[in-house]
Amino acid sequence: MRLEGDGILLRIYINETDKFEGKPLSQVIVDFLRKNGIAGATVIHGSTGFGAHSTIHDVKALRVSEDLPVIIETIDTSDKLDKIFPELENMIKEGLIIAQKVHVRKYVARGG
Repeated sequence: MRLEGDGILLRIYINETDKFEGKPLSQVIVDFLRKNGIAGATVIHGSTGFGAHSTIHDVKALRVSEDLPVIIETIDTSDKLDKIFPELENMIKEGLIIAQKVHVRKYVARGG
């Protein structure tokens, strides 16, 4: 697979304990992106953060240490991401989704 030129960076902020149909939301999203032919995805686990409720989630605070922030990033064309966006919105009940224009200089998979 090759991806070069203008694209969109989609960044999704959720919590580690978020679920969709009983499964970890981050895994559901990654599986969904893969099944829909998106170029790739990365899940980043944060050690500290807060969101709309202003509750600090921190590895040091034992009572919330299981609800740490998670960021899922993917980059692909706006056409491909626009097609899957409604389903992503349905999966994510609480969180933040941002989209930024990016210019991909090089993305080449082995054999591509």
